[in-house]
This record gives sequence, structure tokens and C-alpha cells, in this order.
Amino acid sequence: MSDIGFIGLGNMGLPMAANLLTAGYKLNVYNRTPEKAQTLVEQGAQLVHHPADVAKSDGIVITMLANDAALEAVVLGDGILKTLGHDGIHLSMSTVSPATARKLAELHAEQGSHYVAAPVFGRPDAAAARKLWIAFSGQTTAKERVKPILEQLGQGMFDFGEEPEAAHVVKLTGNFMIISAIEAMAEAFTLAEKNGIDRTALANLFGQTLFACPIYQNYGRMIAQQQFEPAGFKLSLGLKDVTLALQTAKESQMPMPLASLLHDRLLALVADGKSDIDWTGLALKASQEAGLS
Repeated sequence: MSDIGFIGLGNMGLPMAANLLTAGYKLNVYNRTPEKAQTLVEQGAQLVHHPADVAKSDGIVITMLANDAALEAVVLGDGILKTLGHDGIHLSMSTVSPATARKLAELHAEQGSHYVAAPVFGRPDAAAARKLWIAFSGQTTAKERVKPILEQLGQGMFDFGEEPEAAHVVKLTGNFMIISAIEAMAEAFTLAEKNGIDRTALANLFGQTLFACPIYQNYGRMIAQQQFEPAGFKLSLGLKDVTLALQTAKESQMPMPLASLLHDRLLALVADGKSDIDWTGLALKASQEAGLS
């Protein structure tokens, strides 16, 4: 199998890269904190000390980074844009704005390389188990080339066409629905608690009946038991994603009143020093406002 570059070894990137090594791919890896790559190096990955060095001419580079600024930092300047070469592929799996995706896709096209968007749904445990759901979009032949890689990372792929930003729009809509469900569960469980009903019993009922799906089952358990640490997905990242959804809605001339509410509730928790708890910690607002500890 050919070498793959992999940039970003956080909670999601590390298990994803490990799965590719297990599948037989050779990896050149870069992370801003090199120590995080140690377990991968022990499994055979090659650690490099500059983002551009992960890329081979006409090769494939995967990015899994926290935000738009981090993504642009490893692509632009002396980044992978210059080293991918003709027919190289940037497989962008981060949650970033559609506007940034369009910008980077245009720059790649000028260099003869391709930008394929492939953001994922799933937490770190799903990444480790190769159970991610993947939305992807981009140039057709480039998508065909990366499909075998994506098959080693997830349980299913959904193609949203050739527009490079399309999959990122899908990702933002999905995360908006998840954070909306978190708020709904938080308010419902708090109403139950205020009336003497056990939160966990309520979560068990709905997780097995009306809302028998992973979001309500897994997040419902965390919210009911108020287990917000350690974070699988930080609350600050949830705020970032809701902000991106609102920015995209503004560009689309579409009001999102619920997203605006969620943005302000998340922002208040970040201002209160809760940035690093899990984004299910949004439920703290409902408890606090109801006079519960």
C-alpha cells in the first residue's frame, strides 16, 4: 500500500491513524505536539516535524484538526499545498466552514491537486472501533481513490456530490441536530428531577422506546448521570461548530433561532470556565437555571 500523510493526532485522529496502520498503510504523521505520535511511531509510523513533509507528490494527505485556522496553517504557506503536486489529494476530515473548504479547494485546483471533504460522525470510541459515519464530497475520481482508505475508518459512507463544501454543510447540520437533542434531553431530565422522577430511569425509558438511537442512548446516559468528564468532544468545540452553522446560515440568508439560543448557552458555559468538559455539559445550564446543583 502507498504512503499516506496524516496530520492531527487528537482524540479522533490518533485512533483513526492507528486503524490505518493496522490495515497495512504506511503513515507519515505530523502533530503540533510530537509526543502524541509516540504510540504510532512504535507501530511503524514515520514522524515528521513539518506539515509539508507528510506529503508525497501525487500522494494522499489526511487532515483531522480542531478548526479552520489549524487547517489553513498546515495547508498554506510552506504546507501541503506546495508538496502534494499534480493529482495529489487532500482528504479533509475536520469539521470546518464551507467557506474555508471552497477556498482551499480552489487553491488545490490551481496546483493540480484535489480537495475531498470527508467529515465524520462519531466519538473517539467509534473512531477506534472503525464505526464512524462519513459524509464525503469532491471530484469523482479523487473520491474513488480515497474510498479504500475511508472503508478502514468507518462503517458507512454517504456521497454528497462534487461540490467540495457540501459534506461540511452536512456535518454542521448533523452537529446542530445533536446539540439540539442534548438541550432537549437536559430540559426534559431537569423537569423530571424537579418533580421527583429519577433522571436515569427517564433516560432508560426513552432510550429504549421513543428515541432508541445512539444519540439519545449514549448522550442521554451521560446527561442523566451528569458525567461530563473526561470529554470525548469538548464543549468549546461544540460552540465552534454552532458558530460555523450560524455563519453558514447568515451567508444563506436563513434564520436559525434555535442555533442562536444554543450558541448563547454554550458561550455562557465557556465564559464560566467550562470549555474543556464534554459538550453534553450544556445540560448544566438547565440544572443551574432550575436551582439544582
